Parts: sequence; structure tokens; C-alpha cells
Amino acid sequence: MKRIVFLNLILFAIIIGCNPNAGSNLNSSSKLEGKLPQPSLKGKMSTEEAIYKRASVRLFQNRPVSIENISQLLYAAQGISHSYGERQFRTAPSAGATYPLETYLFTPSGVYKYNPLEHSLSRLFEDDKRSQLSEASLGQTAVSSAPVVILFTMVQERTEKRYGERAFRYICMEAGHAAQNLHLQAVALGLSSVPVGAFYDEQVAGVLGCPNNEHPLYIVPIGYEQVK
Repeated sequence: MKRIVFLNLILFAIIIGCNPNAGSNLNSSSKLEGKLPQPSLKGKMSTEEAIYKRASVRLFQNRPVSIENISQLLYAAQGISHSYGERQFRTAPSAGATYPLETYLFTPSGVYKYNPLEHSLSRLFEDDKRSQLSEASLGQTAVSSAPVVILFTMVQERTEKRYGERAFRYICMEAGHAAQNLHLQAVALGLSSVPVGAFYDEQVAGVLGCPNNEHPLYIVPIGYEQVK
């Protein structure tokens, strides 16, 4: 028995040695809730190269995404980039800085809500809801197979109070800004992504348990590309 345990420890040490990020990936599920690692403000890939390499990918490896990369992705999408006095502004432009978007993270370890002001995650569900989200998205397998799926929802009244009937137009523009940040950041991290807009709104809202004034808008599966 002791010999088996010893051999298992040696095997685990070999795995960690071959892949320096393995420990971080293996433990990322338990570390997701709470404060996220500080995002980097300088990367190894230029904006031009990220734009050139960005492409929609629907087949992903069964390989987890590290908590450091998750932190970077969420920051790129909706993180706080700067402030003027007491006002804080996000990485994606928003009409009148009304910020109608909410950001959710689906992973094998559960569903989380992103808090931009604290750069943290709070767990909403402990079970893996990617398959349910996939069913609500017309059965798209990219949604169920990607190790990370980010969902943007909108609370239209935040922008509507200021811009009336033009609010929906501005919110859609904002979602596009946030998602493009996300797609390009994924490329810069060696990841791939795909935009998903085909889904049943009420079913997605049901999976997430959205309040009546919050509506799903945009889904982004992210992971390491599976080469055919």
C-alpha cells in the first residue's frame, strides 16, 4: 500500500515538472471564488497580431484554463481600467458610463458572477451548467465543451433612464466592445473563442436564474483549440 502511494506521488511530481502550470490549473476550480489575481497590463503579443490571429473556433481541448488567464479575460471584458475622482470606468466603453452589462462565468466547477469593482467572483451554482446552457443555445457543442464560457446579460433600464428608446442600440454596441476585448485577449493568451448569439433567451435566463429585468445578450465559449 505504501509503495502504491509513493509511486502515485512520484507520478504527480513528474506531471507537475513537465507542466509548470498544471498545479494552478488543477486547483483553479477551488480558487475561483473571491478575489482574482491581479491582471497584467502588458502582454507578449501586439494588438495587430491578436487581430490577425483571431478566428472563430468551435472545437476545444479538454484542458482547463488557469485562474490567472480567467482573471485576465474578465478584466479585458469588463474590468476597471481607470478612474476620475470617485467615478470608475471599465475597459469597454459604455454610453454615458451607465454600464448595463453583467458578466457571468460558466466552468466545470460551477457558475460565477463577476464583480468589476472588486475584480472578484461570487459562486452562484456549484454544479456544471454548461450542458444546460448548450441546450438553451440550440445544442451548440462549443458551449458545453469549452472549459470557460462567459455570458453577458443586460439590465436595459440602467441605460434607458438616460437615453430612452435608443438604449437597446447603445447596449448592443457596448456588448460588442466588451466581447471584442474578450476575443482579442483570448488570442493574446494562446486561447481561442467563438461568439454565440443563437440561443433561446428565456431558457438561458432560466439556467442562470436571471431576475425579470435582466436579459441574456451574448455568449462566448473560450478554451484551447482542438486541432483536427
